[in-house]
Amino acid sequence: MEIKSRSRILIIAISLAVVLLAVTVYAASTTSILLFGTIPDSKVFNGPVNVTVRVLTLKPGDKLPWHYHPGYAFNIVKSGNLTVEDGCGGQKTLSPGQGFEEIDGRVHRGRNLTDTDVVVYDSFIIPQDKQTTITFPNEERRCGPPLEISECRNHGWQRFDHPQKFVNQGQCLNFVNHLRGARVKFQ
Repeated sequence: MEIKSRSRILIIAISLAVVLLAVTVYAASTTSILLFGTIPDSKVFNGPVNVTVRVLTLKPGDKLPWHYHPGYAFNIVKSGNLTVEDGCGGQKTLSPGQGFEEIDGRVHRGRNLTDTDVVVYDSFIIPQDKQTTITFPNEERRCGPPLEISECRNHGWQRFDHPQKFVNQGQCLNFVNHLRGARVKFQ
């Protein structure tokens, strides 16, 4: 009896995760989940994580909402040219075979600025109690979090508003050093 009950709970949890993923990427023309599974004892997150692999297709002119992932996302462009905008400014355009990673909740969005479809393969590793994608309403653009000490210098700390604003450069530097310390302990 207990095994059947656990199986039901697992099936419900997986189904809910897939639905949440599909809902949070509402701007995309097509999202197909290729694989979903759970690692019960991730050393990276000190607990269970969900791993999702999907194919995302953006039609010409499509753009995703400003968002972030509360874990890791690894992405490879299969076809077309994907423009990735950073919430703090700047953008890069990636061609087939090029990849990029999204870490530590950095705000960004993908856009298709071309007249052909863009197809991207995404792999997410997210703590089990978190959504895969967190979006901001009403095209609200956010900047952050800082990932490198250099982003805090020369008044750079003043531009960050996600996940918090900083009162001075020292607070921004402490934030980055805390993130760096969390990453180093797993190497």
